[in-house]
Amino acid sequence: MSKFHAQANWDRARRYQATIAAKGAVITDADYLQSAETLLDLYGEDIRARAFTTQDPLRGEQMLRPDFTVPIVQQHMAFGAEPARYTYMGKVFRKQEVDEARPSEFVQVGFEVFDGSDVAAADAEVFATFAEILADVPVSPVTGDIGILRAAVTGLKTTEHRRAALLRHLWRPRRFKALLDRFGGVTPVPAARAALLADADPLAKLPAVLGLRSESEIALRIEALRDDAAAEPISHMERDLLDALLKVRETAPNALALLGDIAVDLPSISTAVDGFSARLDALSKHGINVEELPFEASYGRTSMEYYDGFVFGFSAAPNLNIPPVATGGRYDALTTVLGAGKGVPAVGGVIRPDLVAIAEAVQ
Repeated sequence: MSKFHAQANWDRARRYQATIAAKGAVITDADYLQSAETLLDLYGEDIRARAFTTQDPLRGEQMLRPDFTVPIVQQHMAFGAEPARYTYMGKVFRKQEVDEARPSEFVQVGFEVFDGSDVAAADAEVFATFAEILADVPVSPVTGDIGILRAAVTGLKTTEHRRAALLRHLWRPRRFKALLDRFGGVTPVPAARAALLADADPLAKLPAVLGLRSESEIALRIEALRDDAAAEPISHMERDLLDALLKVRETAPNALALLGDIAVDLPSISTAVDGFSARLDALSKHGINVEELPFEASYGRTSMEYYDGFVFGFSAAPNLNIPPVATGGRYDALTTVLGAGKGVPAVGGVIRPDLVAIAEAVQ
């Protein structure tokens, strides 16, 4: 990237941050180096594939910040008070092991809102702020709601173990579908597992692969697998309802009507659907044309791992082959994890000036 383009991106970033600050957000920042332990606890070992790591003699393993949200949440949970609004601007760093044309460092501008007085209003405030910033940019919005999907899985009439497994793999659609088919009796238990469970003394054949697990730990795991194998399959009706939910892709009012119909037979989603309705009302008050606002029930499932409610994105023309220029959503559960058990309602988003520049260039 030339110095001219780099400066132009920083100029855009400052304008965006000024717009957010004018709405009452406090300007803040986060250290370049973040604790690897915290990020690994949140994302698992997968984070190593996309974060730059280094070793500090005193602080241990560190990572160049892959995003701002985690450190901003940590700061707020340690020192902030609700309600609070923050905006930040700076570089984040991501490894690019597949496409060398994509940058490994780029500027983000963010807006985070910690306010539980009116969740729907906070969701609408954040979305409307990014819509305002991008009003003259050729991008298209899309919205979703991970909270509705989570409520649907939580309400399945099956074992706690199965619900937990499905929730854990909600972000991996293929794995999720494979588990749902197995728990529903559509596909059989893998042959190796079936043989293990049928063996009267399975531990006798496992000493060479115990690894770091003790014999008692493996025995408990086998017992859990046997309990799971004996459980009743998830019903055909529930699987069909979940499949219908995941396929909802409509304008927001039509999606609301479809989800309302599904909620009749899957009542666990009713509260989340009511929240969706309240959000549309709040968006309308911010001047958003909800009649034409797209909603996709599956939106965010592959790239927004810490979101657990409303999600959104603004994307440029598909032929540009670039990530969304802005994304965001609700992450209440993340605040509980980073707040040592104390959580607060929170929603936020980020925008990338470099991607906005690419989108604007095709006008």
